[in-house]
Amino acid sequence: MTGQRYPDVKGSTLDENFWLRSWTNDLYLWYDEVQDVDPGTYASATDYFAVLKTTALDALGNPKDKFHFTEPTAQYEQFSQSGVDIGYGLTFAFVSATPPRQIYAAYVWPGYSAASGGVLRGWQVMQIDGVDMVNADDAASLNTLNAGLSPSSAGESHKFVFLDPATNTQQTVTLQAAQVNETPVPVVTTIAPNGVPNELVGYILFNDVIATSEQELINAVNQLKSANVNDLILDLRYNGGGFLDIASELAYMIAGPGPTSGAYFDRVTFNAKHPTTDPVTGQSIVPTPFHTTTQGFSATSGAALPYLGLGRVFVLTGTDTCSASEAIMNGLAGVGVQVIQIGSTTCGKPYGFYPQDNCGTTYFSIEFQGDNFAGFGNYPDGFTPQNSAAAAKLDPKAVLPGCSVADDFAHALGDASEGRVAAALGYLSGGNASCPAPSGIGPQPAVRSFERSLAVHRAPWHMMRILRRPPAR
Repeated sequence: MTGQRYPDVKGSTLDENFWLRSWTNDLYLWYDEVQDVDPGTYASATDYFAVLKTTALDALGNPKDKFHFTEPTAQYEQFSQSGVDIGYGLTFAFVSATPPRQIYAAYVWPGYSAASGGVLRGWQVMQIDGVDMVNADDAASLNTLNAGLSPSSAGESHKFVFLDPATNTQQTVTLQAAQVNETPVPVVTTIAPNGVPNELVGYILFNDVIATSEQELINAVNQLKSANVNDLILDLRYNGGGFLDIASELAYMIAGPGPTSGAYFDRVTFNAKHPTTDPVTGQSIVPTPFHTTTQGFSATSGAALPYLGLGRVFVLTGTDTCSASEAIMNGLAGVGVQVIQIGSTTCGKPYGFYPQDNCGTTYFSIEFQGDNFAGFGNYPDGFTPQNSAAAAKLDPKAVLPGCSVADDFAHALGDASEGRVAAALGYLSGGNASCPAPSGIGPQPAVRSFERSLAVHRAPWHMMRILRRPPAR
């Protein structure tokens, strides 16, 4: 016994495929819905992995499993641990990913290619490398569009044509990918509704639940606590999720010890083979608590967390609000904190996984569902505001008070005049009666397989609910 982990040794493709087959049969949440395919019929482990999932559809006719993917381990770890991603310093908003597509520049990070090229929030992507973004309808074009939206290596360049709605003119910009060090909490500010300074509303733009966000969220809450805010607008419209422990920390920092005392944030359920024991850690299944101290992602472990002690929170959402960010909403609602949703129906991912590295590839396969303290986790088609067109189609507990409001690309995020912020401020004083006419996006209708194949995509590691593995021994 050396006390050291045995080094990872790459096997044959058949070895890898047999491992994937066994791993899926043991851990996949819907293992009994996976067709048993001969591992010897696939020459690539990643291609074989792609078929090791359920093909069932949900109640709205959408795929039951929308979150089955792989990533190079080094690339995934670089982003999840340090916020370093390959890109242009530009967050895209996917209003519609299938033809006729609508994809916009949503947030531009200073110091990178998009900012240097003059790209502004609200510019619509019309072409990438000569391919029409809006209506392209063949596989080769789709590959070109996705390569431009999600560049794979630093240094590669792609030619974008944007429509500037302010001038109704097209702008051609060549963007060069680089390593982008993301700031997951880029905007923290206060707003005085109707100019009343003693009724301050805090605003936090939170884009990714990654390791570096832990300290940034603590700083944000301390800033708003010092300002004595009365309410909070939490902007999760582009937040695809990440570490569940950090989501729990933020939920506690919003609610404080009152409603969270004696309660838990999230309880996971694995497949029927593992009713009581976590099959990955080997430990008894216990809920994720509302963490009252730092968990050591980017802040010193064990320090007491600050809190605002609010009985309600306004959450701004979009179709990219996913996974661990949805868990924040569900976890708070489960202990009686009023979650007022302003925006579009969220992505619908009450599921999660332990990322599994094997020979340089990390596999993401749904292993558990999470429920809140009230026992609710049935939102596979997302949360939606009560006045949206989608409300009648979802579980009533997935319908939240609030307003269906489309993204407003004409204003900066955090601006009191931005559509979703303005609707939140209006709701604060006037309730449901103050909601503008519904304009957000509901659950997408079932699409034919051909149309689904033409959907462009976000980098999948931006849509996660992750549990940490115990340290290697």
